Amino acid sequence: MSLPEVLAGIRAAEERAGRAPGSVRLVAVTKGQDPDAIRGHVLRYAALQPGGFPLGEGRAQELRDKAAQMTGPDWTSPESPGLEWHYIGPLQLNKVKYMRPVTLIHALEDVRQAQALADAAAKWGRAPDVLLQLHNGEAQKHGIHPQDLRSVYAEVVQTGLNVRGLMVMAPDLGDAAAATEAARQVFRDAARRAHDLGLPELSMGMSGDYPVAIESGATLVRVGRSLFI
Repeated sequence: MSLPEVLAGIRAAEERAGRAPGSVRLVAVTKGQDPDAIRGHVLRYAALQPGGFPLGEGRAQELRDKAAQMTGPDWTSPESPGLEWHYIGPLQLNKVKYMRPVTLIHALEDVRQAQALADAAAKWGRAPDVLLQLHNGEAQKHGIHPQDLRSVYAEVVQTGLNVRGLMVMAPDLGDAAAATEAARQVFRDAARRAHDLGLPELSMGMSGDYPVAIESGATLVRVGRSLFI
């Protein structure tokens, strides 16, 4: 599946959900892909979406290396005037120093991460916006447990970071029908909690479940595997 096909799927899901065209933004997940593959599969389509596509990286050192390499005149054009980086993986404290190129961090989990990021940003002269990752109920997964969300949100705001919304991942279930229904419940719960906090952004949905996420209120969908087939 190509990026134009993914975009068409996003637009179709918006229409089915009765949402305005362009209300959902694609985050092109590029982790594990080399710069040439990113150029060929993603960047050459940048003019198809206003503002281009944020590139989502889930490994801090890979982000560091690509952001350093993919800069300058070889990586800009009238259609793609600059690259926007999102960090979508777990944020380790000793990797905060690599977040300088990032405009949005999708998976902030606690105030220690927030304070480390705020401290680093004070030296950089700018801070990335953040999303709080909501735990999805699976014991092995990352995220803030729902009962702690309000208190963690308040603590993160106190660091001076701009909290734009929430991120959540669907549970990993084998049966397709059960997985779809579980994803729908998790996504709708996240949407309700974001609404209650007055947060506009919802990062949820990946290659296999982004239509359900859009139906449930996603504003950002993280798709990677489908773009590089």
